[in-house]
Amino acid sequence: MIKCVGCGAILQNEFPDEEGYVRSLDKKLCERCFNIRHYNKNLKVKSKDYRKIISDIDVKGDLILLVSDFLNLYDLEKLDFKSPVIFVLSKQDLIPRSVNINHLLDNIKVKAICKVCVGVKNNYNLDLLYDLILRYKKSNNVYVIGYTNAGKSSLINKFLKNYGFGGEVTVSNFSSTTLGVTENKVNDDLTLIDTPGLLDERSLILSDDLLDKITPKKEIRPVSYQIKGFQSLIFDDFMRLDLSDMNVICYMSIPIRRAYKEKKCDLKRYEIDVYKDSDLVIKGLGFISFKKNGHVILWLKDKIS
Repeated sequence: MIKCVGCGAILQNEFPDEEGYVRSLDKKLCERCFNIRHYNKNLKVKSKDYRKIISDIDVKGDLILLVSDFLNLYDLEKLDFKSPVIFVLSKQDLIPRSVNINHLLDNIKVKAICKVCVGVKNNYNLDLLYDLILRYKKSNNVYVIGYTNAGKSSLINKFLKNYGFGGEVTVSNFSSTTLGVTENKVNDDLTLIDTPGLLDERSLILSDDLLDKITPKKEIRPVSYQIKGFQSLIFDDFMRLDLSDMNVICYMSIPIRRAYKEKKCDLKRYEIDVYKDSDLVIKGLGFISFKKNGHVILWLKDKIS
């Protein structure tokens, strides 16, 4: 049984539409990883139940790195692992400078031994994370888990470069790049095991044709709006927010514009009561912070939460 060195899928040459397909079994990369690396092209494969893989990992009792980025801090409390967990907030370079990272970490609802924010591009807190892993690991095997596009594979590649023997796993802006469980020996004391990204069918992040558009490339710049009377905030073609007489701050990387007249909308309508200092999270897109109590109408693509 030979695995793709990029995504961890078992290599096979019989079913082109399934994961791990290669024309010749002497290849190290599957067709999908080859196309991602060399042509930035994602070949679709049949999906499978990755949550079973995660539950099988939890039984082992090894240390888990739970990785998430700034714009996808939702439903983390539902990941109730029995194994010890270090929560890793990734992509530090994208977090607005106005955000107090320690305060943010304190308010993230997740069961973990400790929480740490890291940045792969600038080596931010990587030495700290490495020391924490060595302190809390139960064996040399440490599993890296998170929602798709959280930055797991990028983190592993940086560990291989900084602390280990080298090597590389496939990284892309496509969802579910990692398809199987891949063991990456960093050094004689640590093996980081990459896992398939957890899928949330209610997130915009699963649409590859939108993913590059909604994924931040640089520091997120919060945009503040003082709304007087009725106005609409239109977020590209993803959603619209109707509101009156309130101040909001938007944490997203897409274009936003105002409209002053209510127009018909073919998106799904939600009526939402919002509260002072609360955030309205749009899965895979970002969030909006409200500075007072109020009532808003949200127009959003169907099936997105």
